[in-house]
This record gives sequence, C-alpha cells and structure tokens, in this order.
Amino acid sequence: MAGAKKAPLTTSNNANIQPPEAATAPVAGKKTIEQTYQKKTQLEHILLRPDTYIGSIEKHTQTLWVYENEQMVQRSITYVPGLYKIFDEILVNAADNKQRDPKMDSVKVTIDVESNCISVYNNGDGVPVEIHEEEGVYVPELIFGHLLTSSNYDDNEKKTTGGRNGYGAKLTNIFSTEFVIETADGKRHRKYKQVFSNNMGTKSEPVISKCKAGENWTKITFKPDLAKFSMTYLEEDVVALMKKRVIDVAGCLGKTVKVELNGQLFQFKSFSNYCDLYLKSTSVSSLDPLPRFEEEVHERWQICISRSEGQFQQVSFVNGIATIKGGTHVDYVTNKITSHLVNVIKNKNKKNKKFDLKPHTVKNHLWVFVNALIDNPAFDSQTKETLTLRAASFGSSWDFSTKFLDKVAKSDIMKNIEEWAEFKQKKDLKKTDGSKDRRIYGLAKLADANEAGGRNSEKCTLILTEGDSAKALAIAGLSVVGRDHYGVFPLSGKLLNVREASHNQLMQNVEIQHIKQILGLQHGKQYDSIKSLRYGHLMIMTDQDHDGSHIKGLLINFIHSFWPSLLKVPSFLLEFITPIVKATHKDGKRKISFYTMPQYEEWKQNQGTEAKNWTIKYYKGLGTSTDQEGKEYFQDLGKHKKDFVWVDEQDGEAIELAFSKKKIEARKTWLRQFEPGTYLDDQETHIKYRDFVHKELILFSIADLQRSIPSMVDGLKPGQRKILFCSFKRNFIKEAKVAQFSGYVSEHSAYHHGEQSLASTIIGMAQDYVGSNNINLLLPNGQFGTRGQGGKDHASARYIYTQLSPITRFLFPKADDILLNYLNEDGQMIEPTWYVPIIPMVLVNGSEGIGTGWSSYIPNYNPLDIIANVRHLLNDEPMEPMHPWYRGFRGSIEKTAGKEAGNSYTVSGNIGEVDETTLRITELPIRKWTQDYKEFLESVSAENDKSKDPFIESCRENSGGEIVHFVVYMTAENLLIAKQEGLLKKFKLTTSISTSNMHLFDSKGVIKKYDTPEQILEEFFHIRLEFYEKRK
Repeated sequence: MAGAKKAPLTTSNNANIQPPEAATAPVAGKKTIEQTYQKKTQLEHILLRPDTYIGSIEKHTQTLWVYENEQMVQRSITYVPGLYKIFDEILVNAADNKQRDPKMDSVKVTIDVESNCISVYNNGDGVPVEIHEEEGVYVPELIFGHLLTSSNYDDNEKKTTGGRNGYGAKLTNIFSTEFVIETADGKRHRKYKQVFSNNMGTKSEPVISKCKAGENWTKITFKPDLAKFSMTYLEEDVVALMKKRVIDVAGCLGKTVKVELNGQLFQFKSFSNYCDLYLKSTSVSSLDPLPRFEEEVHERWQICISRSEGQFQQVSFVNGIATIKGGTHVDYVTNKITSHLVNVIKNKNKKNKKFDLKPHTVKNHLWVFVNALIDNPAFDSQTKETLTLRAASFGSSWDFSTKFLDKVAKSDIMKNIEEWAEFKQKKDLKKTDGSKDRRIYGLAKLADANEAGGRNSEKCTLILTEGDSAKALAIAGLSVVGRDHYGVFPLSGKLLNVREASHNQLMQNVEIQHIKQILGLQHGKQYDSIKSLRYGHLMIMTDQDHDGSHIKGLLINFIHSFWPSLLKVPSFLLEFITPIVKATHKDGKRKISFYTMPQYEEWKQNQGTEAKNWTIKYYKGLGTSTDQEGKEYFQDLGKHKKDFVWVDEQDGEAIELAFSKKKIEARKTWLRQFEPGTYLDDQETHIKYRDFVHKELILFSIADLQRSIPSMVDGLKPGQRKILFCSFKRNFIKEAKVAQFSGYVSEHSAYHHGEQSLASTIIGMAQDYVGSNNINLLLPNGQFGTRGQGGKDHASARYIYTQLSPITRFLFPKADDILLNYLNEDGQMIEPTWYVPIIPMVLVNGSEGIGTGWSSYIPNYNPLDIIANVRHLLNDEPMEPMHPWYRGFRGSIEKTAGKEAGNSYTVSGNIGEVDETTLRITELPIRKWTQDYKEFLESVSAENDKSKDPFIESCRENSGGEIVHFVVYMTAENLLIAKQEGLLKKFKLTTSISTSNMHLFDSKGVIKKYDTPEQILEEFFHIRLEFYEKRK
C-alpha cells in the first residue's frame, strides 16, 4: 500500500509487527525495546562479558607446567584462566618496571591462601604522586582505577614493556573485592595509598604521606572476587600456577633482580639456568640430561635449544609475558634453526639421499626457549597467549653464531632427528609390504602362477620381463611348460636405483611396490629360505643389449639393498637369455644362435669365405622373436636359464661398486681398466654376481658413458655423429621433415633407441637462439625453439623441416671421408669412430652430459678466437687465452677466480636505471630463459596476490625473439635499496660457468680431463694436422 506507515518494532524479532497502539504495552514473555537494546558502561560490560578481557571465568582442566620439587613438571591442572590472568597482570607490571628503571633489583610476591590476599612489590621507580592536570586526579588512581588509561598508547615511542591497551591492572581491580595501591615517589618525596573495593565500584580518598628522597617502590595488594570465578578459596592448582609465574619472572629478569615468593628467594644466573628446571624434569635420569644450547644472540634475545621427542615444544616470553601458545617470536627463532638443520641434513645426505626431511619434521624434534624484548608487542587477544606482531616490527634482528649452530648440528638433537627419520621410513616402507597370499588383486598385467602363494610356492618362478612385448613372448613360451609354476609380470621401464633413492622416491615408485606384493617381500626381513615368499625363484628376462644388462643390474641392486640374504639362497635369482644374432645356413638345416656380439664377431671372422653361405638375423630385442621361437626357448630351458651364484662378500662389493655413490672414485678406476672384447661366456650355467658386474654390466656403463660424453676430436656424441653421417650419406641439401629424417637416420645408422630421442637430438643440432649453438650444423626451417623457453618451445617434429647447413661441409671436409674409421653394426657400415672437423667443434658449440662415473661441461667459445690460436700453433707461437663466448649475447662474461684446474666466470645480464623509480633490463645471463625470468619478476611484484614479499610495483615486458626487454617499476625507496645491494645481485642477473669439469673422450677412446680450452685445442691440432698429411 502506497504511503502506508509501518508499525514500530517492539522486539528484536523483525517479524513481530503490531499496530502503533499495541506498542505501548509489553507483551507477556516478550522483551521490550529497552530490555533488548541496553547501553552499558565500560565497567559493567567487563563484568558482564569477562571472557573478552581476561579469558574464561569457568574452570578448565589441561596439562600445564607447574613448579614442584625444585623443577618444572607437566601435570593436569584445574584452574580458572580469568583468575590466573588478573594475577599475571600485576606481576607483569612489576617486571615491566625493570625496563623503566634498570636499578630495580627486587620483586616480592606474597600469596596468602587463608585470607585470600595477594600482594606484589617492586623497588623500581614509583608511580608519580601528583595530580594529572587534564583528569584532575592523582596519577596512581588514574592508571590503576580508571579504564583505558596507559603510558603505552604512543605507538611512535618504542617500548619493550608488557602493557599495551590500557586495561591491565584495572582488570585486577575490577575482579577484586579489595584492591590497594601503595607507592613511594622518591623524586617528589611522597608516599601514596588508596583502597578500591566492590569491583572498583568504590574508592577511598588517597592518603598522601612523606617518604625519603630516593625511596622508590610500588606495592599492589588485592583480594580476588572468588565468587565471580565460582570459587570459595584459592585452590591448590591455581596457587601452583601463580607460583610458576613468579619463577618465570625470576628467569626472565635474571641475576640482577631478586625475586621472592612468600619469603623464598628465586634468582637465576641466566635464562638457561631457568630452562634447566624443565630439562631436569624431562631427562630420563640425572646421569642422562637433555642437551642444552644457549645463546644470547642479541641484548634483547635469550635463546635456549634442546631436544624434544617427536613433538615441538616451546617455552617463551615477550617482555615478561608468558606466551604459552608461542607466536611470531618463536617462529622467528625456530625457522632459523630448522632451516640450518635441514641444510645440514641435505648436505650430509647429498650423496646417498637417505633423508628428505621438511622443516616441520625437524621442528618436531626441537624444544625452544625464548626470552625476548620486543617493541610495542601485539597479541591475538587481551589474554596475550600468542604474539602476532610481524618479525619486521620486532625492533631487532639477529642470526645465530656459527659456533652455536655447529654445536646443535653435532648434538643428540641431530642424531634424534635422523633416528626418527629412519624409523619413520622403515615404518612407511612396511606399508608397501607383500604377504604370502594365494591371490593378488589389482595388478591387471600380472599373469600369476596358479600355485603361487600356496603349498608349492617354492617351486614357482616369477618371470620379470622388459616390457609388454617381452611378456607376450614369455606367455607364448609358457604354453610349453604350463602356468602352474610360472608367473609373468612386465616391467614398465628401468627399475629405480634404490641405493641412491630418497624416501619419497621409494614410496612413490609403483614398480617396486608391485614386485614386493607379487613376491610377498617384507621390508627389513632376513630371508634364509624362500618358504615365506609367494615365489621360490625370480627370473629376469630382458633384451640382450646393454640396457637389458642394466635392468638386470638394477634388479640385483634392489634385492641386495633391502634383502641381501636372498641373493645367497641357491637358485633364487635367475636370468633367461635369448639370442642376439641367429645365423642360418643356406641349406636350411643348420642354425646357430649367438648370445653376445663378441661371440658372434669371433665366429664370423673364423668363417672366412664360408660366411657368404649364412643368412644373419639381428635380434634387437625380445620383441623380434616369434611365438614359435618363444616356445623353442622354453623347450630347452637348460640352455636359456642361468643361475646367479653368491660366492662371498666380493659379490656384494661388486654390486656396490656399480651402483653406490660412495664408490664414485673406485667406479672411475673400474671403467678405466675396461678391456675391449670383455664379455660374459654364455656357456656358463652359473654366473657369479661379480662376473655379471665385471663382464656384462660394465659394457652398459661404457656404452652409457660414450652416449653421454662427446669426443674431443669432433665434439659429437654417438647420436649426433649418426645424424651427421646420414646427412652426408644422403647429401642432405634438400629439406625434409625432422620426423622423416629421424626415421632415415634410424634405418641407416643402426640407431637402437627411440625415434623421439633422435628427433630431439636433430632439433638440438639445428637450434640457433642465444645460448645454444654458436654454429648450428643443421638449418632450423620452422619453429625450432627460442631463448624464451630454452628451446623447449619448439614445434612438433612432424611440422618442422631441416637440412644440412651450408657451412657444415666446410667444417667437415668431404676429402676426409675416405680416411675415417667407419664402424660396422648389424652387418652394415655406419658412422665413423669420430670425424675430424677443421676446428674443434666441442669448443665452438660446447657440450654437457652425465654418464656413469663422470659428468662433463664445456662452455661455448668464439670460432674466431679458436682460428686465431690455430694460426698461432701453425706459426709455433704461444696461444692467447680463450674465454667463453656465445653468439648474440650482449651481456658480459668475466673471469672471476682461478682454480687449481680450470677457471670460473661470472656471466651478467644488463640492467640500467631509467629514472628514480624505473629500471630497464635488456639482457639475461646465458641459459636464464626469458619466460622463467618473467615469472620471477611477477613473483616479487605487488600485482601478484601470492607474493609474500613484493619488492617491485609492476613490470612490463617488451621481449621478442632474441631481444630481452623488461621495464621494472618500483618505489624510489626500494630502488635505492636495490642499488645498495647491487642491481645485478638483487635482480638475479648473474650466473657462473666453470671450466673445471671438461671431461672428453680422446682420440683413443679414453676418458680424459682437460684443464683449459687451449689444452683441448692443442691436442686436436695435432690430430687435424695428421689428417691433412694423410690427404696429400
């Protein structure tokens, strides 16, 4: 209805609308407006809602520290938080006076249970006994008897006292039946006494008397209003807590203040002596005390660190206030110590990755004691249990001394952390254990033996195959021997090297968990027999190539790492071998299988002219064999099955040599001593573990090293050399798709790995962005990647084209081809051992790689510098030192420090100041990619909501192609700070490169370390010169 007047509300219920005439009389059982909405005085509100100001006034039971039998003990306490709080307010006031008057040396507390009377005295400066001009009352009355009065309101003044909001002691007054103020003001020669009663509702006139000059003290006496706390007397638990707080104050104030409780003196020489009260009670015995590490890291900070058993503990104080729930000051201390200990553990276990601990895990083993003085502290509530002030506002900052950190790192604390981590890891790994069950569910690819896990499980053999196709071959073979005693499970790839894996890697590795479940393996169990397993034998069935040998080795390493006793059980571990080459005579009657390439090569040489009567078939993997051949293999198990045999500890040492990081130097010696032609005799039916390692697995390690480390002569790895060989063979001057060309290379160079890997290598040889090749041997016809993502932003191999770069044949002269030593594989001639370019391409384009035993890193160098030094050598002149150089790079590369072998260089981008709030970045260090750097700038920008510590206001990117261009906007203050720290450092525009790890294969195929690029060039020079002479 338009213009209608709404009836007023008679209650807070909006639905209760009545006519105006009805509003004048209250309805029975309903509240009036006046009853619903009431105005209370501040004092009335405090008494009505005490929990807002002093905490709960109900009894609580919880486990707390109390002082008993000269030590702190934790026990169940029933107390009223509000009553405890009003006592604490007066006690903290007394302790605060030490900050105002450093001469204060006495605090006396009495707790009289019979008369329900508490008093707190200190002999610091008394309260000024004079009338406040604005309020017209004496100052003692103002600060103890008027709400919201305080000397701590000026936030511009930095104070390290406990008071903050103007309630404090007034709350004690309000919740007391009697509250007496006594103070001596020696400056004004006046003594003051005033009595409040009835919850601060009544006050007496102050009594002013004279005192001696210099006589200063304050005493507060009060009788808590026990009825408001549902109590009739000061109960034992409450008094115990109060007593503990008096001792806290003694611990915080230290040796300069005598603290007495009911006439008993409590005084501590240091904060750490106070901490001993806790540590003594928690130690297993007095002969085995908890470790204690103390440090006064700053005049405002006293720290003590000890050990906790699996749960973080803290005892902390801020300006004398007991922060029983900790807060930012405790976090500040704890984060420093945990960060250090985490780094120590990481560095200690860097080689074996035994532990991967997070800071919170380390924290759970710490007991931290903190006594801090902090400027104008802020808490989560008036009860002041948790400090919330940001660390930046503490008014002081510091770091632990190296000596202190070293002591903690070498203590039982660290031992405790590591023991717990080891226990936790074992417990976690136990969760993935298998058991001797008749059936296993959830493993679709498992073809389980019918008798597995049953009475005849000892007769059962689990065949682990290299992939699904190998499983198909094994299943075909089982049609001969049956499925009762044979099970098959395919491995999805290479097994994890568990000896060097982190705990997380072990827990997340599904393959390992599956093997444990299928076999029924239990972590940590000693196996002297196979009776408790689901299978009595484990057979490895892999390809007969180097990678197949590696898979065998990784499985042996897995068993040896966790269950070494199993390798000692006769016939537990077996291998199933298949031919790598088959020779069939033209008469069709004779067939010969070869299980190693050296064995085949030896036979072929002995055939002479008869070799032409044989047809050779190479078996690249188990997938090459037919189902019929699979059946033939299993019909002659004795010929294809080999037993691994444990003789003595030399077998275990051989396994560790191959897989343990602790054996890196020994492994290098092992590889250096390798003799070409080494192979494992397939006629042996029993293979010692040491023989497998030294005669078969070593072949993989050598091959892996050759795949990873380039030749000094041509600067190429085998995959790159195959690509170059096929480019020359094809006369690759007409472009082709990368995907098509990779197929050609695979076909014509006996490439045994995935074509995707080959395509990636082709793309890498064609890339020409800053930081990639100085001279790309192939042309990038299409999107081959940019410095935006370090080449990872290249298009699919199906869409991009490549061909030989015109310069390539000038670098690798055709006239040399006839002089090269070409390899032969699978019956076809493939790439040479190495090419001989006219300059050392390993210096031109650099290289990096990680192989078994060695890693290698060679920076790029300027071809013009290399050519200049070649001319110096031709003229028998000393070479000029060469320094890293990258085509198109506009930053700087400066030599920074000489090492015993090699040099170190600092690579810097470009950054300049546009004005007092703007910076321009126009170059990034080598291999710091544009997109990654953009993400870094955004992470420290105020525009990023997730940025925890924004340093810049915003940034604008104008980068494109090879051009780097960022404009950074900052406050003038932050830009000045950045300049003081150094713009390059602040904006992460420096990286380092080193020439101390230049490992290469020399011309004889021996791994060698080169100390300088000049050393590489000189060795190359003589080989190249020799080839020029051969061409004459």
